[in-house]
Amino acid sequence: MSCKETGNKPSLSESTNAVSSTEKKVAQKPETATLKIDGMTCSMGCAKTIERKLTEMDGVQEAKVDFDKKEATVSFDAAVLSPEKLSETVEATADGKTYKVSDVKIKA
Repeated sequence: MSCKETGNKPSLSESTNAVSSTEKKVAQKPETATLKIDGMTCSMGCAKTIERKLTEMDGVQEAKVDFDKKEATVSFDAAVLSPEKLSETVEATADGKTYKVSDVKIKA
């Protein structure tokens, strides 16, 4: 299994700039979730795609996906999002079968 690049996708720098310029609201109930993610095969396609999907969610302050650790760390507003919704978003990325989330840990 490998990552596939398709045409008409913005480059990494374009998508990063678009996300970083987005204003985020201050979290009312800030929490940090750590999610173990199985199924990633590369850092540029898989990990960055998941990171972008998480970052685009309403209520997410910051998302970092570490390909080597197979782990995502997400700072989010618990008044807006639940850890279950974060997991669902990761697992729905790509074809909905590639990524599996386990061992979710929450730190308030």
